[in-house]
Amino acid sequence: EVAPPKAMEVRVKILYTSLCHTDVYFWEAKGQTPVFPRIFGHEAGGVVESVGEGVTGLAPGDHVLPIFTGECGECAHCKSQESNMCDLLRINTDRGVMIGDGQSRFSINGKPIYHFLGTSTFSEYTVIHVGCLAKINPSASLDKVCVVSCGISTGYGATVNVARPPKGSTVAVFGLGAVGLAAAEGARASGASRIIGVDLNPSRFEGAKKFGVNEFVNPADHKKPVQEVLAEMTNGGVDRSIECTGNINA
Repeated sequence: EVAPPKAMEVRVKILYTSLCHTDVYFWEAKGQTPVFPRIFGHEAGGVVESVGEGVTGLAPGDHVLPIFTGECGECAHCKSQESNMCDLLRINTDRGVMIGDGQSRFSINGKPIYHFLGTSTFSEYTVIHVGCLAKINPSASLDKVCVVSCGISTGYGATVNVARPPKGSTVAVFGLGAVGLAAAEGARASGASRIIGVDLNPSRFEGAKKFGVNEFVNPADHKKPVQEVLAEMTNGGVDRSIECTGNINA
């Protein structure tokens, strides 16, 4: 059972959701306080079914993407150009309830089922704080743009907003999964002239060319550390290096 939305909340019918590796990580209960039973999922696209009191920017029928790092629009972080770590809606992997009243909107026979990242998209209907939803153009295909709510925005945003490679610069992208490919696309959009993809899986290289990667390095092909290989390739080192593996060794 999915309860109606309360103040500043929206109930969304999820039409498409992807499986991000983060969902698997928390399902396996690695590295954090396990919260079960729980509905995972955070990379999705859907349509607004109903809205709670105080919601003005969204209406039933609107197409939306859930955002796990929300924006209240009022705090110092939301008003800053330097950070998006909202005081109210910043990512909290331990919280399994809604911010408004500390209760879950999911239940089975009266017993609560907990939320995940404020989104819980592995459910046909979910309830999300309005600050964790982005309204999108209804002509965009939800089965395609659902990945923009996590993997694509993560890699692209990290490159364009944080790394900010200058035009003509050289960029190395470690890891050519969804986030890494988006990072490469961000480097291309920024005008980087050399985009070097680094990955242990050579089958990823061909597809990465579509996202602007024009050189490839497989660390397994070299006896020396990959950073030394990159330094030799670029006469001293790349201008920007973007790590998209989530592996602390990288």
